[in-house]
Amino acid sequence: MAKRISNLSEITGSYDVVLSDVWGVLHNGIDAFSGACTALADARKAGVTVVLITNSPRPSPGVIDQLRILGVPDEAYDRIVTSGDVTRHLIAEGPKKIFLLGPERDMPLFDGLDVQVVGKDEADAIVCTGFFDDEKEVPEDYHDMLSAFQARGVPFICANPDLVVERGHRIIPCAGAVAAYYEQLGGATRIAGKPHRPIYEAALEAAKETRGDFARDRVIAIGDGMPTDVRGAISQGLDLLYISAGIHVHEYTVNGQIDEAIMNAWLKNEGAAPGWWMPRLA
Repeated sequence: MAKRISNLSEITGSYDVVLSDVWGVLHNGIDAFSGACTALADARKAGVTVVLITNSPRPSPGVIDQLRILGVPDEAYDRIVTSGDVTRHLIAEGPKKIFLLGPERDMPLFDGLDVQVVGKDEADAIVCTGFFDDEKEVPEDYHDMLSAFQARGVPFICANPDLVVERGHRIIPCAGAVAAYYEQLGGATRIAGKPHRPIYEAALEAAKETRGDFARDRVIAIGDGMPTDVRGAISQGLDLLYISAGIHVHEYTVNGQIDEAIMNAWLKNEGAAPGWWMPRLA
């Protein structure tokens, strides 16, 4: 069973590198979690290299700007690797005529790439960064459009594999939910973010550039998402600190409190065995 800890410093002496999730661990899309920021900053002061690894579809410069706006200090991390960063390689390798399924603010994803953003009828590939309106829409709202793409055999590049994310106290659907729906329709998807290998390779390379060589068993991942953070850590053979008060908290909350026994049973049922857990990173 996962062991509860109260402070990240209880375990960082065993590690050289922390790969920390961002949304749900460092902030909720509206406010930074000050305790988490302090924990990572303290880990760095103790000699640990901290790489943030996020499924944000934005390239890392845009996420750095967002973190500063939310109140996450630069001192909390050494490097950041985003799903947007590694998805750019998939886009560059694919068809040149792209349909963007997502908000206009995600256009920087294509900066410097030899692609053309076109209408859906002209497109040879879809790049999904999210919903046009994630406050109101669900994947089924795109049924007709996605069915037409699937019938033409158009590949679907998912820039944010998260199914859902916290935004304040609400749960908001993400591009990963649309990708899953496209697969249900029989369409082909291409994904480089968590839990897939490319983003972990990029994050570990960023850590190596920062501190030099290190052993893989000296790396710990931190995250709250079962399909992404947890599955990714498992697939990469990394130790894991599970943040329980994130998107899955309703699975094991009784009378407003996390029930540790129920949580461990849920983790076991999911085939996950994190070494440690805490409600919020502190």
